[in-house]
Amino acid sequence: MLDHLEAAARRAAPAVQHWAVRGVVETSEQLTVRHGVAHSPSRCRDAGVMVTVVDRGGMGYAATSDTSDTGLAAAFAQARDLAHAVAGRTVFDYGTLAATAPAGRYESRVERPVSTLDLKHKLELLSAASAATKLDDRIVDWSTSLWTLDTEQLFVTGDGGRAEQRFSHVIPNVQATATVDGVTQTRSAHGQYNGFCQQGGLEVLERAQFTTDGPRVAREALALAAAPQCPSGEMDVILMPDQMMLQIHESIGHPLELDRILGDERNFAGTSFVTLDMFGSYRYGSELLNVSYDPTRAEQLASFAFDDDGSPAERQLVIEHGILKRPLGGHVSLARARAMRADIDGVATARASSWNRAPIDRMSNLNVEAGSSTLAEMIASIELGVLMRTNCSWSIDDSRNKFQFGCEYGQMIRNGRLAEVVRNPNYRGISATFWRSLAMVGDTSTFEVMGTPFCGKGEPSQVIRVGHAAPACKFSGVAVFGGET
Repeated sequence: MLDHLEAAARRAAPAVQHWAVRGVVETSEQLTVRHGVAHSPSRCRDAGVMVTVVDRGGMGYAATSDTSDTGLAAAFAQARDLAHAVAGRTVFDYGTLAATAPAGRYESRVERPVSTLDLKHKLELLSAASAATKLDDRIVDWSTSLWTLDTEQLFVTGDGGRAEQRFSHVIPNVQATATVDGVTQTRSAHGQYNGFCQQGGLEVLERAQFTTDGPRVAREALALAAAPQCPSGEMDVILMPDQMMLQIHESIGHPLELDRILGDERNFAGTSFVTLDMFGSYRYGSELLNVSYDPTRAEQLASFAFDDDGSPAERQLVIEHGILKRPLGGHVSLARARAMRADIDGVATARASSWNRAPIDRMSNLNVEAGSSTLAEMIASIELGVLMRTNCSWSIDDSRNKFQFGCEYGQMIRNGRLAEVVRNPNYRGISATFWRSLAMVGDTSTFEVMGTPFCGKGEPSQVIRVGHAAPACKFSGVAVFGGET
């Protein structure tokens, strides 16, 4: 489809102020082995085009899976009609928007393509990992899964812009549920919602320790089922990278999305406690907090060269030494924000979940930068606290401020030493103050690249892939509670 798209788009395009076409072809495969039995493979191919037209001060979109000249001409006509219909009725004159004209190419770095394994050998790989997880009769549920996606995307504009991008994503997981004396607990390798997600090929499975991690997961599930409830009270907390991922996502990523700050998302996904006047001066966290938007990290899930509006992407700090610097917003939202505050800076992060969705402001790769503390130093600094791993539940208010999060695995810290395992560790806080309690930031030895394929937002709904990387971090004086009623 993409081979002929550019020429067809230029033939079909009407005479308008600006137009763009984004073609997407995505193939995916999902494999699961549960209780040693392979589920039916799920394979999907999805392809189509989104047309954008700016004319007479309005902007319109139209999507089509018909990429013939006739199909594209109909989509262009629909987008143009919508642009004319909204002209003069929007909060922003899109005719003043500077057009993007991208030029370049991006491709995921793949060392060993997943395609080098046929279906038989993939299922054998999952079956072996699954069998290794069933190491005790008290393991009552166990499974392994592998989700792979390959995406080709072509973006062209009426003024000669052209960007071609190809992505390869690999999402493995191992999970076990144990029952001990009537107590049931689930442990996963990287989160029950696929927290280890990276770009690449079969080498991602090696980085995830996919073929060898089953016994650890099972042993920790058994330990949790036999463990006491996490105690409640104010104490220090160490969050490991697979929980930091959720903490970053909910209490930094979503609040900094510029369309939320402008009020666009309030009906569905909520607003933000952040306001435009905070950028450049607001203390979001302690001096130790440095957060980057980084689309350049090769293995991370949401790395790219251009966002879905064609803007070139580059690494930027959104929080520096605790001070809020810039929002997460594409060039459309940024132009609107600059009409109210001219010095607002932004990043290229307008993204769409598919060819039939228009780009909106999204997180991409949002990372906490590594610090200088070892994990041993963080543990030694705590008299009473708990180390928490792997998110399993979350709740946060509409302004992305008050939250409470739960983890799969907890381990008490007493007098500077790791102590007993505890189950159902939870904590709560307020985004606007929680990050100011950041007391120590782990060094590169504690740093891990994680992600999620399931970030939801938008009307109509869009579920998108997001990367998060972080070291282990210590927070002081956190409200912790267990699962007892």
